[in-house]
Amino acid sequence: MKKILLLSLFMIAFSCGNKEETTQVAEISCGQCKLGLDSESGCSLAVRFDDKAYFVDGFGIDDFGDAHDEKIGFCNVIRKGEITGKVVGGRFVASNIKLTDE
Repeated sequence: MKKILLLSLFMIAFSCGNKEETTQVAEISCGQCKLGLDSESGCSLAVRFDDKAYFVDGFGIDDFGDAHDEKIGFCNVIRKGEITGKVVGGRFVASNIKLTDE
């Protein structure tokens, strides 16, 4: 009985720490080229909201066209979009990204 109670308390405590996904407007660009992130090498998709930038898991930098395109590429411009997901371990785990500046 004690084990069940302890397991239940542990599961409740663990589930309270998980934030639900949110949808918000953010800047979307290359983390290294435009958003000042340097913990990865090469170009990677990142988002910035609430004055903090995060690398993105779930989408790639070329998923929205050529990242090095002069006019719309994430390595050359910071774009706006609506993002859905949550921050996990210092990264933004995205379930949806919709560009709003097209």
